[in-house]
Amino acid sequence: MKKIVVGQAGGPTSVINASLAGFIEEVMDENKLTFLQNGYEGLVYGNFLDGTAEIERWIIENKHVPGACLGSGRFSLESEHIVQCVAQLKKMQADALVVIGGNGTMEALSKIEQEAANVHYDLQVIGIPKTVDNDLGATDHAPGFGSAARYVAQSTLDVSRDLYSMRNFEQVRILETMGRNAGWLALASGFLRRHKEDGPHLILIPERPVKKEELLKEVDQIIQKYGYAVIIVSEGVQWEGAGQVEKEVIDGRTILGGISSEMELLLKKELKIMARAELLGMNQRSSSMFVSPVDYQEAYQAGVCGGKWLKEGKNKIMVSLQRTKQFDYNINKIPVDLKEVVQEGERMVPDYFIDNKQAYYNWLAPLIGADLPSYPSPIPRRDSHVKEPF
Repeated sequence: MKKIVVGQAGGPTSVINASLAGFIEEVMDENKLTFLQNGYEGLVYGNFLDGTAEIERWIIENKHVPGACLGSGRFSLESEHIVQCVAQLKKMQADALVVIGGNGTMEALSKIEQEAANVHYDLQVIGIPKTVDNDLGATDHAPGFGSAARYVAQSTLDVSRDLYSMRNFEQVRILETMGRNAGWLALASGFLRRHKEDGPHLILIPERPVKKEELLKEVDQIIQKYGYAVIIVSEGVQWEGAGQVEKEVIDGRTILGGISSEMELLLKKELKIMARAELLGMNQRSSSMFVSPVDYQEAYQAGVCGGKWLKEGKNKIMVSLQRTKQFDYNINKIPVDLKEVVQEGERMVPDYFIDNKQAYYNWLAPLIGADLPSYPSPIPRRDSHVKEPF
Protein backbone atom coordinates (compact mmCIF):
# COMPACT_ATOMS: atom_id res chain seq x y z
CA MET A 1 0.00 0.00 0.00
CA LYS A 2 1.37 3.39 -1.05
CA LYS A 3 0.76 6.72 0.64
CA ILE A 4 -0.28 9.03 -2.18
CA VAL A 5 -0.69 12.80 -2.01
CA VAL A 6 -3.02 14.20 -4.70
CA GLY A 7 -3.82 17.77 -5.72
CA GLN A 8 -5.07 20.13 -8.41
CA ALA A 9 -3.15 23.26 -9.45
CA GLY A 10 -3.48 26.32 -11.66
CA GLY A 11 -6.61 27.58 -13.36
CA PRO A 12 -9.46 25.04 -13.21
CA THR A 13 -11.40 23.64 -16.15
CA SER A 14 -14.89 22.25 -16.55
CA VAL A 15 -13.49 18.68 -16.54
CA ILE A 16 -10.56 18.78 -14.10
CA ASN A 17 -12.63 17.00 -11.44
CA ALA A 18 -13.23 14.16 -13.90
CA SER A 19 -9.47 13.54 -14.01
CA LEU A 20 -9.32 13.57 -10.23
CA ALA A 21 -12.23 11.15 -9.93
CA GLY A 22 -10.73 8.81 -12.53
CA PHE A 23 -7.46 8.67 -10.62
CA ILE A 24 -9.19 8.13 -7.26
CA GLU A 25 -11.39 5.33 -8.55
CA GLU A 26 -8.34 3.58 -9.98
CA VAL A 27 -6.17 3.64 -6.84
CA MET A 28 -8.49 4.05 -3.83
CA ASP A 29 -8.92 0.36 -3.01
CA GLU A 30 -5.20 -0.40 -2.72
CA ASN A 31 -3.62 2.79 -1.39
CA LYS A 32 -3.81 5.44 1.31
CA LEU A 33 -4.79 8.85 -0.07
CA THR A 34 -4.19 12.37 1.22
CA PHE A 35 -5.48 15.41 -0.64
CA LEU A 36 -3.94 18.85 -1.04
CA GLN A 37 -6.17 21.80 -0.39
CA ASN A 38 -5.55 24.74 -2.74
CA GLY A 39 -2.82 23.09 -4.78
CA TYR A 40 0.85 23.72 -4.10
CA GLU A 41 0.03 26.31 -1.46
CA GLY A 42 -1.56 23.52 0.55
CA LEU A 43 1.54 21.39 0.14
CA VAL A 44 3.87 24.18 1.28
CA TYR A 45 1.81 25.04 4.35
CA GLY A 46 0.58 21.56 5.20
CA ASN A 47 -3.12 22.02 4.37
CA PHE A 48 -4.09 18.40 3.86
CA LEU A 49 -7.38 16.55 3.70
CA ASP A 50 -7.35 12.97 4.91
CA GLY A 51 -8.62 10.54 2.29
CA THR A 52 -11.45 8.97 4.22
CA ALA A 53 -14.06 6.89 2.43
CA GLU A 54 -16.48 9.78 2.82
CA ILE A 55 -14.09 12.28 1.21
CA GLU A 56 -13.32 9.89 -1.64
CA ARG A 57 -17.04 9.43 -2.33
CA TRP A 58 -17.51 13.20 -2.25
CA ILE A 59 -14.75 13.69 -4.82
CA ILE A 60 -16.28 11.09 -7.12
CA GLU A 61 -19.65 12.85 -6.79
CA ASN A 62 -17.92 15.97 -8.14
CA LYS A 63 -16.70 14.37 -11.35
CA HIS A 64 -19.28 16.21 -13.48
CA VAL A 65 -18.85 19.51 -11.59
CA PRO A 66 -16.69 22.36 -12.99
CA GLY A 67 -13.92 23.98 -10.97
CA ALA A 68 -11.34 22.21 -8.82
CA CYS A 69 -13.19 20.63 -5.91
CA LEU A 70 -10.03 20.41 -3.79
CA GLY A 71 -9.21 24.06 -4.38
CA SER A 72 -6.54 25.16 -6.80
CA GLY A 73 -5.44 28.75 -7.30
CA ARG A 74 -2.11 30.15 -8.36
CA PHE A 75 0.91 29.94 -6.09
CA SER A 76 4.43 30.83 -7.16
CA LEU A 77 6.79 28.11 -5.96
CA GLU A 78 10.14 29.69 -5.11
CA SER A 79 13.21 27.57 -4.36
CA GLU A 80 12.55 27.67 -0.62
CA HIS A 81 9.00 26.45 -1.25
CA ILE A 82 10.30 23.44 -3.17
CA VAL A 83 12.37 22.52 -0.12
CA GLN A 84 9.29 22.93 2.09
CA CYS A 85 7.22 20.72 -0.22
CA VAL A 86 9.73 17.91 0.00
CA ALA A 87 10.01 18.32 3.78
CA GLN A 88 6.22 18.07 4.15
CA LEU A 89 6.03 14.97 1.98
CA LYS A 90 8.93 13.34 3.77
CA LYS A 91 7.44 14.13 7.17
CA MET A 92 4.19 12.37 6.27
CA GLN A 93 6.16 9.52 4.66
CA ALA A 94 4.45 9.94 1.30
CA ASP A 95 5.44 7.51 -1.42
CA ALA A 96 4.00 9.48 -4.32
CA LEU A 97 2.81 12.94 -5.37
CA VAL A 98 0.23 13.30 -8.15
CA VAL A 99 -0.90 16.72 -9.37
CA ILE A 100 -3.34 17.67 -12.13
CA GLY A 101 -2.25 20.84 -13.93
CA GLY A 102 -0.57 22.62 -16.81
CA ASN A 103 2.90 23.90 -17.66
CA GLY A 104 3.67 25.43 -14.27
CA THR A 105 2.40 22.34 -12.47
CA MET A 106 4.61 20.00 -14.47
CA GLU A 107 7.66 22.20 -13.95
CA ALA A 108 7.01 22.29 -10.21
CA LEU A 109 6.58 18.50 -10.10
CA SER A 110 9.91 18.05 -11.84
CA LYS A 111 11.64 20.38 -9.37
CA ILE A 112 10.09 18.63 -6.38
CA GLU A 113 11.24 15.24 -7.66
CA GLN A 114 14.76 16.59 -8.20
CA GLU A 115 14.90 18.07 -4.70
CA ALA A 116 13.69 14.76 -3.26
CA ALA A 117 16.47 12.97 -5.13
CA ASN A 118 19.00 15.49 -3.80
CA VAL A 119 18.09 14.54 -0.22
CA HIS A 120 17.95 10.81 -1.08
CA TYR A 121 14.17 10.63 -0.65
CA ASP A 122 12.52 8.09 -2.95
CA LEU A 123 9.44 9.94 -4.23
CA GLN A 124 7.29 8.92 -7.19
CA VAL A 125 5.73 11.84 -9.11
CA ILE A 126 3.09 11.78 -11.85
CA GLY A 127 1.44 14.67 -13.68
CA ILE A 128 -2.04 14.57 -15.17
CA PRO A 129 -2.57 17.25 -17.85
CA LYS A 130 -5.18 20.01 -17.98
CA THR A 131 -5.48 23.43 -19.57
CA VAL A 132 -8.04 25.51 -21.43
CA ASP A 133 -5.33 27.36 -23.37
CA ASN A 134 -3.97 24.16 -24.95
CA ASP A 135 -0.45 25.52 -24.48
CA LEU A 136 0.86 22.45 -22.64
CA GLY A 137 3.80 20.82 -24.40
CA ALA A 138 4.46 17.15 -25.24
CA THR A 139 0.79 16.29 -25.79
CA ASP A 140 -1.53 16.58 -28.79
CA HIS A 141 -3.98 18.50 -26.60
CA ALA A 142 -4.92 18.70 -22.95
CA PRO A 143 -8.21 17.90 -21.19
CA GLY A 144 -10.20 21.07 -20.60
CA PHE A 145 -9.40 22.65 -23.94
CA GLY A 146 -12.10 20.91 -25.98
CA SER A 147 -14.91 22.13 -23.72
CA ALA A 148 -13.53 25.67 -23.59
CA ALA A 149 -13.21 25.71 -27.39
CA ARG A 150 -16.79 24.48 -27.68
CA TYR A 151 -17.99 27.36 -25.50
CA VAL A 152 -16.02 29.94 -27.47
CA ALA A 153 -17.22 28.64 -30.84
CA GLN A 154 -20.91 28.60 -29.89
CA SER A 155 -20.78 31.93 -28.03
CA THR A 156 -19.11 33.64 -30.99
CA LEU A 157 -21.74 32.47 -33.44
CA ASP A 158 -24.57 33.46 -31.11
CA VAL A 159 -23.11 36.92 -30.45
CA SER A 160 -22.65 37.31 -34.19
CA ARG A 161 -26.35 36.70 -34.83
CA ASP A 162 -27.23 39.14 -32.06
CA LEU A 163 -25.03 41.86 -33.55
CA TYR A 164 -26.37 41.16 -37.03
CA SER A 165 -29.79 42.06 -35.63
CA MET A 166 -28.49 45.36 -34.26
CA ARG A 167 -26.10 46.42 -36.99
CA ASN A 168 -28.01 49.62 -37.76
CA PHE A 169 -27.12 50.73 -34.23
CA GLU A 170 -23.90 48.92 -33.38
CA GLN A 171 -21.33 47.89 -35.97
CA VAL A 172 -18.49 46.12 -34.12
CA ARG A 173 -18.15 43.73 -31.21
CA ILE A 174 -14.76 42.67 -29.97
CA LEU A 175 -14.81 39.47 -27.92
CA GLU A 176 -11.74 38.84 -25.77
CA THR A 177 -10.88 35.21 -25.04
CA MET A 178 -8.42 33.53 -22.73
CA GLY A 179 -5.02 32.67 -24.15
CA ARG A 180 -2.00 34.24 -22.54
CA ASN A 181 0.60 33.46 -25.17
CA ALA A 182 -1.10 30.96 -27.47
CA GLY A 183 -4.13 31.46 -29.70
CA TRP A 184 -5.65 27.97 -29.77
CA LEU A 185 -8.81 29.09 -27.98
CA ALA A 186 -9.36 32.31 -29.91
CA LEU A 187 -8.83 30.49 -33.20
CA ALA A 188 -11.56 28.01 -32.22
CA SER A 189 -14.09 30.86 -32.43
CA GLY A 190 -14.52 30.28 -36.16
CA PHE A 191 -15.28 26.57 -35.91
CA LEU A 192 -19.05 26.99 -36.46
CA ARG A 193 -18.89 29.68 -39.13
CA ARG A 194 -20.76 28.31 -42.15
CA HIS A 195 -21.88 31.52 -43.89
CA LYS A 196 -19.69 34.42 -45.00
CA GLU A 197 -22.02 36.92 -43.32
CA ASP A 198 -21.51 35.28 -39.92
CA GLY A 199 -18.72 36.14 -37.53
CA PRO A 200 -16.03 35.90 -36.58
CA HIS A 201 -14.87 38.11 -39.39
CA LEU A 202 -11.46 38.65 -37.87
CA ILE A 203 -9.45 36.54 -35.38
CA LEU A 204 -6.39 38.00 -33.65
CA ILE A 205 -4.00 35.75 -31.72
CA PRO A 206 -0.78 36.26 -29.70
CA GLU A 207 1.37 34.54 -32.32
CA ARG A 208 0.85 37.50 -34.68
CA PRO A 209 1.26 41.09 -33.37
CA VAL A 210 -1.35 43.56 -34.64
CA LYS A 211 -0.67 46.75 -36.60
CA LYS A 212 -3.19 49.47 -35.79
CA GLU A 213 -3.28 50.78 -39.34
CA GLU A 214 -3.98 47.33 -40.78
CA LEU A 215 -6.67 46.64 -38.17
CA LEU A 216 -8.49 49.87 -39.03
CA LYS A 217 -8.33 49.15 -42.75
CA GLU A 218 -9.51 45.56 -42.40
CA VAL A 219 -12.40 46.36 -40.04
CA ASP A 220 -13.57 49.18 -42.31
CA GLN A 221 -13.60 46.78 -45.27
CA ILE A 222 -15.56 44.17 -43.29
CA ILE A 223 -18.18 46.73 -42.29
CA GLN A 224 -18.50 47.94 -45.87
CA LYS A 225 -19.02 44.35 -47.01
CA TYR A 226 -21.30 42.94 -44.31
CA GLY A 227 -22.58 45.94 -42.39
CA TYR A 228 -20.99 44.76 -39.16
CA ALA A 229 -17.86 43.05 -37.80
CA VAL A 230 -17.28 40.48 -35.08
CA ILE A 231 -13.67 40.47 -33.92
CA ILE A 232 -12.13 37.80 -31.69
CA VAL A 233 -8.97 38.77 -29.84
CA SER A 234 -6.96 36.66 -27.43
CA GLU A 235 -6.06 38.38 -24.16
CA GLY A 236 -2.37 37.97 -25.01
CA VAL A 237 -2.47 39.85 -28.31
CA GLN A 238 -0.13 42.81 -28.47
CA TRP A 239 0.20 45.81 -30.71
CA GLU A 240 3.20 45.57 -33.00
CA GLY A 241 6.19 47.10 -31.22
CA ALA A 242 4.49 47.09 -27.83
CA GLY A 243 4.00 44.63 -24.99
CA GLN A 244 0.90 42.78 -23.89
CA VAL A 245 -1.87 44.75 -22.21
CA GLU A 246 -1.62 44.23 -18.45
CA LYS A 247 -4.72 44.49 -16.30
CA GLU A 248 -3.03 44.18 -12.90
CA VAL A 249 -0.37 42.32 -10.93
CA ILE A 250 -1.46 39.94 -8.16
CA ASP A 251 1.18 38.27 -5.95
CA GLY A 252 3.81 38.89 -8.58
CA ARG A 253 1.76 37.41 -11.44
CA THR A 254 0.77 39.69 -14.30
CA ILE A 255 -2.92 39.45 -15.14
CA LEU A 256 -3.59 40.18 -18.79
CA GLY A 257 -6.70 41.84 -20.12
CA GLY A 258 -7.86 44.98 -21.82
CA ILE A 259 -6.70 44.62 -25.42
CA SER A 260 -10.35 44.48 -26.54
CA SER A 261 -11.10 47.75 -24.74
CA GLU A 262 -8.14 49.43 -26.41
CA MET A 263 -9.40 48.22 -29.77
CA GLU A 264 -12.89 49.52 -29.01
CA LEU A 265 -11.57 53.01 -28.31
CA LEU A 266 -9.37 52.96 -31.42
CA LEU A 267 -12.18 51.89 -33.74
CA LYS A 268 -14.63 54.41 -32.30
CA LYS A 269 -12.15 57.26 -32.66
CA GLU A 270 -10.78 56.48 -36.09
CA LEU A 271 -13.75 54.90 -37.89
CA LYS A 272 -16.50 56.90 -36.15
CA ILE A 273 -18.60 53.80 -35.57
CA MET A 274 -20.28 52.17 -32.57
CA ALA A 275 -18.13 49.40 -31.11
CA ARG A 276 -18.37 47.30 -27.96
CA ALA A 277 -15.71 45.24 -26.20
CA GLU A 278 -16.77 42.20 -24.18
CA LEU A 279 -14.90 39.54 -22.21
CA LEU A 280 -16.08 35.99 -22.73
CA GLY A 281 -15.02 35.57 -19.12
CA MET A 282 -14.66 32.62 -16.79
CA ASN A 283 -17.49 30.72 -18.45
CA GLN A 284 -14.86 29.64 -20.96
CA ARG A 285 -13.40 27.31 -18.37
CA SER A 286 -16.39 26.67 -16.10
CA SER A 287 -19.51 26.15 -18.20
CA SER A 288 -20.95 22.75 -17.38
CA MET A 289 -23.52 23.16 -20.17
CA PHE A 290 -20.80 23.23 -22.82
CA VAL A 291 -18.71 20.27 -21.70
CA SER A 292 -17.58 18.28 -24.71
CA PRO A 293 -18.36 14.55 -24.30
CA VAL A 294 -14.97 13.61 -25.76
CA ASP A 295 -13.20 16.10 -23.50
CA TYR A 296 -14.90 14.70 -20.42
CA GLN A 297 -14.06 11.10 -21.30
CA GLU A 298 -10.44 11.94 -22.07
CA ALA A 299 -10.11 13.87 -18.81
CA TYR A 300 -11.48 10.93 -16.86
CA GLN A 301 -9.33 8.39 -18.68
CA ALA A 302 -6.20 10.53 -18.18
CA GLY A 303 -6.82 10.22 -14.45
CA VAL A 304 -7.39 6.47 -14.69
CA CYS A 305 -4.22 6.10 -16.74
CA GLY A 306 -2.22 8.08 -14.17
CA GLY A 307 -3.51 5.72 -11.50
CA LYS A 308 -2.51 2.62 -13.46
CA TRP A 309 0.96 3.96 -14.12
CA LEU A 310 1.41 4.86 -10.47
CA LYS A 311 0.63 1.26 -9.52
CA GLU A 312 3.08 0.06 -12.16
CA GLY A 313 5.83 2.20 -10.63
CA LYS A 314 6.26 4.71 -13.46
CA ASN A 315 7.95 7.88 -12.27
CA LYS A 316 8.77 11.43 -13.35
CA ILE A 317 6.19 11.35 -16.11
CA MET A 318 3.08 13.12 -17.39
CA VAL A 319 0.14 11.43 -19.08
CA SER A 320 0.29 12.53 -22.72
CA LEU A 321 -2.56 12.23 -25.24
CA GLN A 322 -1.36 11.36 -28.73
CA ARG A 323 -3.46 10.78 -31.85
CA THR A 324 -2.97 7.61 -33.80
CA LYS A 325 -2.72 7.73 -37.59
CA GLN A 326 -5.95 5.83 -38.04
CA PHE A 327 -8.68 7.28 -40.24
CA ASP A 328 -11.07 7.72 -37.33
CA TYR A 329 -10.17 9.80 -34.30
CA ASN A 330 -8.32 7.72 -31.74
CA ILE A 331 -6.04 8.60 -28.85
CA ASN A 332 -3.16 6.69 -27.29
CA LYS A 333 -1.99 7.65 -23.81
CA ILE A 334 1.77 7.54 -23.43
CA PRO A 335 4.11 8.53 -20.58
CA VAL A 336 6.39 11.48 -21.32
CA ASP A 337 9.26 12.59 -19.11
CA LEU A 338 8.47 15.70 -17.09
CA LYS A 339 11.76 17.21 -18.20
CA GLU A 340 10.64 16.89 -21.80
CA VAL A 341 7.39 18.70 -20.97
CA VAL A 342 9.34 21.51 -19.30
CA GLN A 343 11.87 21.77 -22.12
CA GLU A 344 9.16 22.00 -24.74
CA GLY A 345 7.65 25.01 -22.97
CA GLU A 346 4.46 26.72 -24.05
CA ARG A 347 2.93 25.20 -27.17
CA MET A 348 2.10 27.84 -29.73
CA VAL A 349 -0.31 27.47 -32.64
CA PRO A 350 1.78 26.35 -35.64
CA ASP A 351 1.89 28.56 -38.73
CA TYR A 352 0.20 25.81 -40.72
CA PHE A 353 -2.98 26.09 -38.62
CA ILE A 354 -2.87 29.89 -38.57
CA ASP A 355 -2.62 30.09 -42.34
CA ASN A 356 -4.96 27.17 -43.00
CA LYS A 357 -7.83 27.51 -40.56
CA GLN A 358 -9.83 24.69 -42.12
CA ALA A 359 -6.99 22.29 -41.31
CA TYR A 360 -7.14 23.52 -37.73
CA TYR A 361 -10.90 23.04 -37.56
CA ASN A 362 -10.55 19.51 -38.92
CA TRP A 363 -8.05 18.82 -36.14
CA LEU A 364 -10.36 20.45 -33.58
CA ALA A 365 -13.62 18.78 -34.62
CA PRO A 366 -13.34 15.58 -32.52
CA LEU A 367 -12.48 17.57 -29.39
CA ILE A 368 -15.47 19.93 -29.65
CA GLY A 369 -18.02 17.29 -30.60
CA ALA A 370 -20.50 16.98 -33.44
CA ASP A 371 -23.75 17.74 -31.58
CA LEU A 372 -23.77 21.54 -31.89
CA PRO A 373 -26.62 23.20 -33.84
CA SER A 374 -26.32 24.38 -37.43
CA TYR A 375 -27.88 27.75 -38.28
CA PRO A 376 -29.35 28.82 -41.63
CA SER A 377 -27.90 31.84 -43.38
CA PRO A 378 -28.58 35.12 -41.54
CA ILE A 379 -30.10 36.53 -44.74
CA PRO A 380 -32.74 34.82 -46.88
CA ARG A 381 -31.36 33.28 -50.03
CA ARG A 382 -33.33 34.71 -52.96
CA ASP A 383 -33.61 34.15 -56.66
CA SER A 384 -30.52 35.22 -58.55
CA HIS A 385 -32.26 38.24 -60.13
CA VAL A 386 -32.99 39.76 -56.73
CA LYS A 387 -30.18 41.99 -55.50
CA GLU A 388 -28.63 40.93 -52.18
CA PRO A 389 -28.35 43.67 -49.51
CA PHE A 390 -24.55 43.31 -49.31
